[in-house]
Amino acid sequence: MNAPERHDYLVLSRGQWDRGLSPQVIQAAIDAFYAWYDRLLEEGKVLPGQRLAREGKLVSRERVVDGPFSEAKEVIGGYWFFRASSLDEAAALAAQNPCLACGLSFEVRPVELVRANAFARTNETPD
Repeated sequence: MNAPERHDYLVLSRGQWDRGLSPQVIQAAIDAFYAWYDRLLEEGKVLPGQRLAREGKLVSRERVVDGPFSEAKEVIGGYWFFRASSLDEAAALAAQNPCLACGLSFEVRPVELVRANAFARTNETPD
């Protein structure tokens, strides 16, 4: 029997820690996260990602602007990739993240493997 086909899903860590949590509670969630993450790495269900630095720049055709660029609830703190057979499976993995209990959320998006095409409807296509 063949193993199910696996696809990559980008996971964006969003938000900030809940106000009022002690550093000890947050550190416990971080430690639990890394134990969970390392286990998924060993199982081949996650591909490495990184935390993102606070500074950045937004580049548009008009200008370059210093960041950050979003409201606190939209801040992207880091990223990694899940390897899963479906978006539902990838979301179920994200739902196990210990940092959910402390205020973070996770956006899970399939990685498109096809090249951009002006004739196809994509994220960049206006409604």
